[in-house]
Amino acid sequence: MQSMRSGFESVLNYPVVARLRRNHGLEHATLHILARHNPNRHLAGYSDVAGFWILGNLTTPEVQSAVHEALQRMQAGEKSLAVHPNCGTNFVTSGILASLAAFVALFGAGKRTRDWLERLPLAATLATLALIISHPLGLFIQERVTTSGQLGALEVVKITPTRRGRMQAHRVITQS
Repeated sequence: MQSMRSGFESVLNYPVVARLRRNHGLEHATLHILARHNPNRHLAGYSDVAGFWILGNLTTPEVQSAVHEALQRMQAGEKSLAVHPNCGTNFVTSGILASLAAFVALFGAGKRTRDWLERLPLAATLATLALIISHPLGLFIQERVTTSGQLGALEVVKITPTRRGRMQAHRVITQS
């Protein structure tokens, strides 16, 4: 078990993966700060190895300010900013668990419609329980796997405004 854990941790610390996780953490921290200043705006983000995107009707100074505040706060120890309730990790976790729960409930139902209908309440109940469990599990997976609250020497190099159709976006380039 210990060797499996250390193998998994070595994958998470592989330079490309570690950089992606740090960018994802900084993206989440930026979104937390932007949401606090803009509570009624629809915002989204997307991270990659080179940095991240912030999507939403925001000015470049708003994004610059939020990115720099997020960077400073995380470097000062606010690791919890790396975890966001609307992360895709949460949605994937919910989808997988709910699908598995429904599959288990319907497994072996046969080809008759009546068999499927009889098991439908069980499938709905198990899927609902899976969704309840998935929320804290998704946050745990973010914290341990898909994001990092330890930014290390990560720096913001450039923030560039752009448009994606009618959507305003900002590209944030990082380096470490």
